[in-house]
Amino acid sequence: MATNDPLTKTPAGPRGSTPFARRIAGGETWSVSEIVCSAGPGDRPYEERHKGFSISAVLQGCFTYRSDCGESLLYPGALLLGADRSCFQCGHEHSAGDRCISFNVREDAFEEIVSIASSRRGNPLSRPMLPASNRLAPLFAAIERVQDCVSPLKAEELLIVLFEAVVAALNDGFRVPSAPRGWETRRIVEVLREVEDHPDDSLDLGAMAAMAGLGKHHFLRVFRRLVGMTPYQYVLRVRMGRAARRLATSKDPVLAVALDSGFGDLSTFNARFRAIFGTTPSMYRATV
Repeated sequence: MATNDPLTKTPAGPRGSTPFARRIAGGETWSVSEIVCSAGPGDRPYEERHKGFSISAVLQGCFTYRSDCGESLLYPGALLLGADRSCFQCGHEHSAGDRCISFNVREDAFEEIVSIASSRRGNPLSRPMLPASNRLAPLFAAIERVQDCVSPLKAEELLIVLFEAVVAALNDGFRVPSAPRGWETRRIVEVLREVEDHPDDSLDLGAMAAMAGLGKHHFLRVFRRLVGMTPYQYVLRVRMGRAARRLATSKDPVLAVALDSGFGDLSTFNARFRAIFGTTPSMYRATV
């Protein structure tokens, strides 16, 4: 389960699993927390309620998120969107455990941010999630680093930038993937977990389709409909995210990072990295 600071938690069964929240930073009207959940297929989902407006970045694990806004599959790279006082459930029917970084703001602070970032009236977080995308990849990489951040100033700045970016993406008509179906979700989650665990392995479309037990063309359609991007785009995004984190946290040569990330040569890695992050790997490392 990947949520933040719910007002209520009412387990629906004897095996309900309550997520663990670790506060990273916060102020009077905002907070940033790491949320870790160990729930699995044997745990029954239960109803919770958002307290404040929240955006939760999924770092690990897959789960289903059900609210009045609809039902979505959440996976690494996706963003869970929560409106103040709205009820929801998170289910782990097909996978165990998840970890998120959750950004929460009080209603008055949210309205201030939105009034500047949005040209539309109404609640801009009326959708359940945003899928993984190259557009938000640089921001997501910054979110992964904030779990070790002790500076309230840096954390709050990132929170504001995140809310502004999400509102802008929604204003631009970002498409939310279709609601998952049971059998489709189970098969796609198996592929997502394999990519998450072994992103640098050589996986072609045929191997991924076989893992899901589907023909290549059927698998491609189902994956794109549920995840919001093609399998190739998703694998590339996961690899680039891992590479960005390694560049930011180690002194390993860029060539080593490129080869270990599944790229056969430095020039291809540099071109892919620049296309997503807008800068070269060396310049990215220097700025973070």
